Amino acid sequence: MNDPSGSSDELAAPTFQVPEGFVIHGHRGARGLKPENTLPAFEAALDLEVDVLEFDLHLSKDDQLVVWHDPFIYDSKCRPASPDSALHVPTTRQDDPHEGAMVRGMATGLLSRYACDQNPSQELFPDQDSALIVLAGSVYGIVTLAELFTFVERYARSEKKSASQRANAAAVHFNIELKRHPEHPELIGDGFDGREPGLFERALVEMIQARGLGERVIVQSFVPESLWAVHTLDSSLRLSVLEKERRAPLVDYARRGALVWSPNAELVTAASMAEAREAGLEVHPWTVNAISEMKRLIDLGVDGIISDRPDLLVARR
Repeated sequence: MNDPSGSSDELAAPTFQVPEGFVIHGHRGARGLKPENTLPAFEAALDLEVDVLEFDLHLSKDDQLVVWHDPFIYDSKCRPASPDSALHVPTTRQDDPHEGAMVRGMATGLLSRYACDQNPSQELFPDQDSALIVLAGSVYGIVTLAELFTFVERYARSEKKSASQRANAAAVHFNIELKRHPEHPELIGDGFDGREPGLFERALVEMIQARGLGERVIVQSFVPESLWAVHTLDSSLRLSVLEKERRAPLVDYARRGALVWSPNAELVTAASMAEAREAGLEVHPWTVNAISEMKRLIDLGVDGIISDRPDLLVARR
């Protein structure tokens, strides 16, 4: 997801309290505090005891699930981890990516040699830093999904964390976005036909099942066909339809197996909330960083919020 909603620096914002049972998602870990989709960002979110770690998935050249948002590597976010790394020079221009810097075109061993510790949006995330953190240290490489799951397990056992933090990590949920693009299938490049599951969906479901994490996972996508393919593989997994703009009646998503509607926060109104409730869907909007917008959405009755600044919500529990 892109386009964060508002600024977190609102000193005169109204006070409010997060209701009991409300679900706090750390967007890309905690992007407002640490560089996105990195182990330090996830550690920062776990330190806050968020309910859900939200993040994105791509496929690498060696068919591994990797945790990253963009289909390409950009120098606004990443750099070679060492000066002599023989890496492709990434580009800042997202409309003209450098050939060879596509995530799908690089194996995990190469991807891990980037240090993605840059802040491309300092005006939006002035509190983000890439300082050393207790468990992840200063390792800001692109990791696989398996490595992230293992890191969370390690966190849950670490004596460097409080008992409460360890218990939360042992139960934390994962909101995993499959980054398919309907107009650019080559960005995943697994031959997905929009009906049968592709390698992307199969690899995710197999890993979830192998790790025994089915009850702790939400699978989300802007491409509903990917979700319906996941549903054919494991109908017990929770599915969340992401929307930037309204595409279909919400009841249509519910009938196909979705349990969550995750819209751009601007789409959440009294009318759309009523439609979601009638369809039996939970509502978890993105990406909400402004305190006033958090309050508006909570007043409307949303079930959770996806935020780059989950600390602002945790503080109001």
